[in-house]
Amino acid sequence: MRRAALLIALALAWAVPAVAQEAPPAPASLVADRISIEGDRILIAEGSVEVLYDGAKLTARRVVYNREDETLQIDGPILLSEGGGESIILADSAELDATLRRGILRSARIVIDRQLQIAAAEIARVSGRYSRLSRVAASSCEVCEGGTPLWEIRAREVIRDETERQLYFDDAQFRFLGVPIAYFPRLRMPDPTLDRARGFLSPELRTRTQLGTGIRLGYFVPIGAHADLTFSPYISGRTTTLEARYRQVFRHGDILFNGAVSRDDIVPGDTRAYLFAEGGFDLPRNFELSFDVELVTDNSYLFDYGYSEKDRLDSNITVARIRDDQLFSAGITSFRTLRASEVPTARELPNELFEFGIRQRFAQDPSLGSLWGFIDVAALARPSDLPGVGRDVSRLSAGLDWQATHILPVGLVFEAEAEAAVDTYVVNEDPSFDSTLDRVRGGGAVTLRWPHERQMPGGPRHILEPAIQIAWSEASGDTVPNEDSTVVELDEGNLFSMSRFPGTDRYEEGLRVNYGVTWTRHDPDGWSIGATVGRIYRFDAPAQFGADTGLSGTSSDWLAAVTYNLADTFRVTSRSLIADNFDISRSETRAAYQGDRLYLAGSHLWRAAEPSENRFDDLSELAIDGSYRIDENWTAASEWRFDADTSNTTSAGLGLRFRNECLAVDLSLSRRFTSSSNVEPATELDLRISLAGFGGSSERQAARRKCRG
Repeated sequence: MRRAALLIALALAWAVPAVAQEAPPAPASLVADRISIEGDRILIAEGSVEVLYDGAKLTARRVVYNREDETLQIDGPILLSEGGGESIILADSAELDATLRRGILRSARIVIDRQLQIAAAEIARVSGRYSRLSRVAASSCEVCEGGTPLWEIRAREVIRDETERQLYFDDAQFRFLGVPIAYFPRLRMPDPTLDRARGFLSPELRTRTQLGTGIRLGYFVPIGAHADLTFSPYISGRTTTLEARYRQVFRHGDILFNGAVSRDDIVPGDTRAYLFAEGGFDLPRNFELSFDVELVTDNSYLFDYGYSEKDRLDSNITVARIRDDQLFSAGITSFRTLRASEVPTARELPNELFEFGIRQRFAQDPSLGSLWGFIDVAALARPSDLPGVGRDVSRLSAGLDWQATHILPVGLVFEAEAEAAVDTYVVNEDPSFDSTLDRVRGGGAVTLRWPHERQMPGGPRHILEPAIQIAWSEASGDTVPNEDSTVVELDEGNLFSMSRFPGTDRYEEGLRVNYGVTWTRHDPDGWSIGATVGRIYRFDAPAQFGADTGLSGTSSDWLAAVTYNLADTFRVTSRSLIADNFDISRSETRAAYQGDRLYLAGSHLWRAAEPSENRFDDLSELAIDGSYRIDENWTAASEWRFDADTSNTTSAGLGLRFRNECLAVDLSLSRRFTSSSNVEPATELDLRISLAGFGGSSERQAARRKCRG
């Protein structure tokens, strides 16, 4: 006869006894090949025995239940699973109470969250919350038969607190490849099911030119369910530093603070510090508030410690709202330069900027188009009081713009737009401008596009779109200072724009024709290629732009852009401005390959010197970065930046990473070769080691070791 099954309500005659004045748990279920009863006290289940009770499942070869002392005598092999498989106990034999939460298991092993394994000679379960493990070996490494784990912790005793999800080790010894390397009289570690556990983080060893060799050891403090604080002391022969990070999530927003305080030999006797903070909040009526704070005590602190490569800091607070018919934004930004070339004249640079803008749609009609109105306010201040160099500027702009689009016969797309605006400027501390300046500007454009699509035999699809735009715009009134349009670009995004200037202070003028063509080929094999060629021809006002911006003269340089995409594996983008004599004033190219094991990306940037943009030297830079996954566990990475004008390497780095189911090791070496009056070339070596299997480690998905045989 095949296995017989018997469901018994153990809460009755053969049951878990009900606790006085407490609601009894759901009845237990017992399934076995054979069940017998001796007298009125002993129940014996044999064969493939399964006991299900209050979320716990026990399987064993034989179970004897004694009603008188309410105990279970269990013969293994035993498997006890709790919490939906979150915790699994394997043992040879056991004596447990009827709730399966008190008693002793012998020659046992606990597997927590399928990561951490703890083998013990004996496990005593106490009060349904604690487990006391004797003569313990703990590891998250895969152990092959007869082998030694990569690392393990051996201890005389371990207490597991299932409520707090903590492990307490007594007389703990840390071993690597079987060799003892550290001893801890007491050691507390979070079990893998606890994602945010109070305690020490993995140590990090750092060697940096200015700071020497030191160690960083973080301590994580959860603050409720939605906030945490991390302290990271960093100590070397030349510095004593305390780093900190605070994070908190609110119902309608979040904040993040990063900072550090140092006393070092680089600036003896001074306390050095920095604070970066950011956050965002949802406000009533669909408004959003965001802020960003960047503070530092001296110009070289961020570079000396490798906290950031930023050489200009900006702190801001902004309130914005975006709707279908409205865009609103208001904000204040504070600037600070760390560039050595700008520090002596820092009081001549803008340090405060206030901006306010609202754009509102007044009308929308399928035939007549859309009419928008806008108001922009900007105020910029410099700390210097010197006439000319300490110029403060405020601007108020108001205007209207209109756009309409129609589809004409034979597929022609007709677009029309017009705009008009009034600007008022208030200028202080600059005798070259009147204190109040007024300007009126406006213009219009019509554009014709003729998109064509053709399906070729075999599946390739070609899209060709020639376009031509006739635009005219003019500004009259006072000449105003230029604060927001000192750098211009010509690219695919603004080839058919009313103005190539990025801001309001400069306004492109004259009658001109913008023309170009875009071609794209989509192949059914998963690759595509595209190209754009365009140019601007001016009938008047040819001297608005610098000679090497690509926009000067009657005819601009040719804009040539190419993209290639191979099934999201290989991608190339390139953009150049080419003169009639084939001289290139600007060029940007980037290529990237992402394969199963190899990632490789490179970019090249070239810009000719342009004094009107305060660039007095040619710029040519090459950058390469990549990584290669050697096997399931090892990955190598590198990066390199090269200044082609000076034929010097500006920075380089190498990295090696090891990951498996129980260990993560990150080793990186980087060198910055550039220097200035406040920053010296620096070499940095970082080593970080993390043990998986504690506190919700992110390494749990790493490849597990494979045993042979």
